[in-house]
Amino acid sequence: MADEESNCEDFCKDYMILNPQKAGIFDVFRLLCYKNIEERSFVDCSEEAKVVDFERRWLIFISVWVQKALFLGRRLLACIGCVVDTWLNLLSLNGGLIKLVYKSLTGSAEWPNRYSPNYTSLVGNFDPRRDLDLKIKPGDPGYNSELSIMAAKVAYENEAYIENTVKQHWKMAYLGYYKFYNAYMNDYKTRAFICHDQSTNQDLILVSFKGTSPFSALEWITDFDISWYQFEGVGKVHAGFMKALGLQKRGGWPKDIPEGAPPYAYYTLREKLRELLGEHKEAKFAVTGHSLGAALAILFVAVLMFHEEEELLARLEGVYTFGQPRVGDGQFGEYMTRKLEEFDVRYRRYVYCNDMVARLPFDDKALMYKHFGPCFYFNSCYKEKVSTHAHYSLFLFLQPLLVIRQFRR
Repeated sequence: MADEESNCEDFCKDYMILNPQKAGIFDVFRLLCYKNIEERSFVDCSEEAKVVDFERRWLIFISVWVQKALFLGRRLLACIGCVVDTWLNLLSLNGGLIKLVYKSLTGSAEWPNRYSPNYTSLVGNFDPRRDLDLKIKPGDPGYNSELSIMAAKVAYENEAYIENTVKQHWKMAYLGYYKFYNAYMNDYKTRAFICHDQSTNQDLILVSFKGTSPFSALEWITDFDISWYQFEGVGKVHAGFMKALGLQKRGGWPKDIPEGAPPYAYYTLREKLRELLGEHKEAKFAVTGHSLGAALAILFVAVLMFHEEEELLARLEGVYTFGQPRVGDGQFGEYMTRKLEEFDVRYRRYVYCNDMVARLPFDDKALMYKHFGPCFYFNSCYKEKVSTHAHYSLFLFLQPLLVIRQFRR
């Protein structure tokens, strides 16, 4: 967690920013005893946000401790991930455990190359599918959703794997793999790739954001950071996701940034889409992602709307998210609903069964995060249902009282 010093008042009047790196053990516990959170060294907030009730302070307490633990254990978690991924690929490459033992004894065992087109992450090992469903053709109602979910899954893999999948398995144009800078983390953990489907009845440029890697502590920190900014006329938005998308430390979301600046996700992708759509006059584009990638996908569109990028929005076919966390409050949801209707953008938010990420951050009076738009809920048998009934959160242990939290649209 890099130094997060920035002047929030440059771009919003109401905000609450957590900096766990500055939090001492006793200072964190004092948070539970005193209502004025501004007195804590690790909290930067506006005048309107400085006094909060116990329930909200409890959630801040949990968020800070989780972020501190993840930061301290980041190298250990990365090492565990390296061992797990290497072992799974070692088994796969050598034909299973028995063959691996035999090849090791005979000196013929192959060692996996993590940059090869066949090296897969933990996600790829759990679901090795690479081909699209041949029963769903370009132009069919569910084709873009099918393509999007596969792209969201493939985005977890290395660049060579993604390029091979797009070119050899999907028979599409591969337009690039990108690593984006997060000024608040001082790293390049935000990733995305672009492909172009020019099949029959289809001319679609697809941007797919990578989700949270199981063994990346910094990406989990982004998820657990419950800091927020309130933008005038837009509403409150999750700060961790905005930072990953390219929020500037000075100025928030300026229309443009200076030449020579690091490659921030929003600005880099916006310019790339302008270039591609200028070359392909009939093409439209869509954005997709899973988990953290889903949050980045919908917020990318939100910033386009905030900047009134009407030419790009007129070419936006849809937003397809899978296991998307809540990204803003009720006002933000109303803003997005109005803008999506104004530009006739298809928004599909897919949720599978007891997916914990789709229940976070909590939808309650403490955090006030809310989903918006249609929800396509699938049960454990992959049967689609209308989500009009309650689905219960898996994170009840984070609450001081065992209160059932409902999963709301």
